[in-house]
Amino acid sequence: MFSSYYHSLVLHHVWRKTSLLTYPVAYLVICVAILLLSPNAIAQGNNAATDKPTILTLATAIKRTLAKNPAFKVFALRQASLDGQHQTQALAPGYQLAFEAENFAGTGELKGFSGAEFTVSLSSVIEMGGKRDARRDFVSHRSAMLAAERKITALTLLAEVTRRYIDVLTAQANLNLAHEATQLAEDTLLAVEKRAKAGSTPKAEIKRAMAAVGSARLGAATTQQQFSATKFSLALLWNESSPSFTNVAGNLYHFAADITFDRLYAKVKQNPAILAFASEERLKNAQVRLAKSQSSTDIQWTLGIKQLQGIGDTALVAGFSIPLFSSSNNSGAIISAQAERDEVQARKITAMLQLHNQLQQAYASRKQAIYTANSLRNTIIPLRAEALAETKIAYQRGLYSYLDYLSARQELLIAKQILITSASAALHFGADIEQLIAEPLPASQHFQQQASYENISPTNKHFSQG
Repeated sequence: MFSSYYHSLVLHHVWRKTSLLTYPVAYLVICVAILLLSPNAIAQGNNAATDKPTILTLATAIKRTLAKNPAFKVFALRQASLDGQHQTQALAPGYQLAFEAENFAGTGELKGFSGAEFTVSLSSVIEMGGKRDARRDFVSHRSAMLAAERKITALTLLAEVTRRYIDVLTAQANLNLAHEATQLAEDTLLAVEKRAKAGSTPKAEIKRAMAAVGSARLGAATTQQQFSATKFSLALLWNESSPSFTNVAGNLYHFAADITFDRLYAKVKQNPAILAFASEERLKNAQVRLAKSQSSTDIQWTLGIKQLQGIGDTALVAGFSIPLFSSSNNSGAIISAQAERDEVQARKITAMLQLHNQLQQAYASRKQAIYTANSLRNTIIPLRAEALAETKIAYQRGLYSYLDYLSARQELLIAKQILITSASAALHFGADIEQLIAEPLPASQHFQQQASYENISPTNKHFSQG
């Protein structure tokens, strides 16, 4: 950037000073200046001629993110774990095979195995109170809770893609404004030089104008780096280390019509974060049923055959056992499960209040940002542009000073910078609102293509035209 700055200044002054010489000498000086001060200019020119700009749309960015973002891989693994637990919890109690030997290796008549008794038995447990169904129901509701968490993650990720896309679009507008500022600085330098030739302005103003050009180009270089950084941040969402796009599509200054706050708040109830409380409440109810089922007493039974060596006969053996006072021993687990279930409803009310506050702030801030952007774009900036044009003419005629000309230029650039900031803020607040209501605003306040906030699971991706 510094080499291009001095390269242009040297070209300008070398051509002016060598115009009295022969053209071959002037041409030679210009070529030497180019080779010394900008050694990569030819290579960059060739690259610029061969590289084709790639435009990225918001819909494409979202498709890539939902398909390649590693955040979704954990849900497949967790679901596989729950599937295994569901198989395990659906199993009935197993059987036990037992062998028992009695009255052997003793004394007297019980010496050796002549009076021994051998028993082979089979035992198991009869579950009471619907324990197996309660276990399966609990795991099924955990799967439903996992699906709700996946929707929340997808919605959050979708909103993050939109925000980073807006950041790239904003940096793109800032870069265009930086180029415009550089062009205005160069035009000012030409105007100052014309007045200097007429002897109506001191040489110090030329130096100030040249410094202004350098500052503008330095600012453009900084803005270019910021633009690259925002593209890199966006591409990371789909695990791309080097952005494969050069620009993004979209209109930074297109805003949708306002929707009443009450209509927006009514849609907040459909937010996956709120719907997840219903899934969690069902999960806690299943946990309560599971805890209550544990209060039911299980029956353990045994059935076998006994061999009596002393008389050479066999006989059947049977038995059962029932634990005592098991229901009272499980009362603490039931109370704990019921308390966790009631806590869900309290947290849901708190979350609704928080979402109401977030929506109110985003709604009011968006309206203010849109009002500011529209006022600047429709009224203030056109007046600033007319004032700059008139000031430039007056400066060339010697009616205004350099400071007046510079002030008019800076006022226009500042107004345009505030316009970009306000428009970007309006889009960001719009993205916040869309995340809260879990659907896009009508007429797509962002871009020509807007992603749908419905059916946003990684395996089911739909997009609608805004």
